[in-house]
Amino acid sequence: MRDYVLPLRPLIVATGLALAALTAPAHAFSDDEARKAILDLRQQVQQQNEQSQRAKLQLADQIQSLQQEIAQLRDQLELVSRQQPSAKPGTAPGSANPPGASAGDPQEQTAYDGAMDLFRKGQYKEAAESLAAFTALYPNSQLAPSAQFYQGSSRYALKDFKGTIEQLNAMVQKSPDNARAPDALLIIAGSQIELNNRAGAKTTLQRIVRDYPTTPAATTAKSRLQLLQ
Repeated sequence: MRDYVLPLRPLIVATGLALAALTAPAHAFSDDEARKAILDLRQQVQQQNEQSQRAKLQLADQIQSLQQEIAQLRDQLELVSRQQPSAKPGTAPGSANPPGASAGDPQEQTAYDGAMDLFRKGQYKEAAESLAAFTALYPNSQLAPSAQFYQGSSRYALKDFKGTIEQLNAMVQKSPDNARAPDALLIIAGSQIELNNRAGAKTTLQRIVRDYPTTPAATTAKSRLQLLQ
């Protein structure tokens, strides 16, 4: 019995060594694959970080450009809102009748001119109130669309952008063929941009180009649309 046990010990040891030799390459292969996977993952992460950084820089440039354009648009809109239509022959100097419109009632004309005088002086709060009173008192006046336009412009100057949109939308809806309608839409788009409603501004600007293609407002709208693509 002892003779059989002793020879088995070298066999067991040899078998163990063989198994170790067989399993060692497998472990080494797994480690190599793991290292390669880690390196690949690091490379992918680095590429994603670089792409993300480039995207952030591009977005920052776009935001800065848009902010500059918004500032320019704000200045242009204020200029548009303060422009006065040419007076009709025979009217008093400084009167602000829109083309083709006049008040048959001298009292009506005086009320309108008084409100517009406030607007020209930059007293926008008082102008908005006076123009609102005028449209309430003379809702069917030929001057009512112009009064609504300058009321909305006064609200824009006061940074009441929601009020501006509401007021000027009502004006355009009631008087879509008025000479001030495309300018009103331009101010609406500016208010929507101020409220970060880029989709709404884009729709409004597209409407100007579609419905009033030959107006200066359409030219401005086209340039603004390029920034909102």
